[in-house]
Amino acid sequence: MARGKPPPVLSLAPLEILLLLNSWYFAAYFVAEILFFIYKSLVLPYASANLALDLVMLFLYLGVEIIRIFFGSKGNLSQRKVPLTISLVLLGPSTIMAIYYLIIQTYVLRLELTINAILLVFYVFELVLYIVGLMSFSSIIAAD
Repeated sequence: MARGKPPPVLSLAPLEILLLLNSWYFAAYFVAEILFFIYKSLVLPYASANLALDLVMLFLYLGVEIIRIFFGSKGNLSQRKVPLTISLVLLGPSTIMAIYYLIIQTYVLRLELTINAILLVFYVFELVLYIVGLMSFSSIIAAD
């Protein structure tokens, strides 16, 4: 790099916007799922063991999603590959949990199908942007 010239900014604004939107969407998703579980436990014959399992998994999902979004944002803004890779790896468990709540949980409401499908669309876009970000961060390291 030329002397006096600042390093190029490679962080992806679309990834940062998507992570911000995903954090807000997941907060709304979490609240909606809690309300759905209250509704299902009152209206449907929900076994208490299954309800407890679904709720514990939802709180684990919340923890994984918070960590994933934090590391994704940190890696993108600091143009570092390690936090971005951690976020990319955590995208796998997040996707599995979204699929669990989409089709495998004890009772699935139609509205849950919709909100989980939207969440999976977020994940697909984030996957593409993670790969683009990792490639661009690798190119600057190779150029130095």
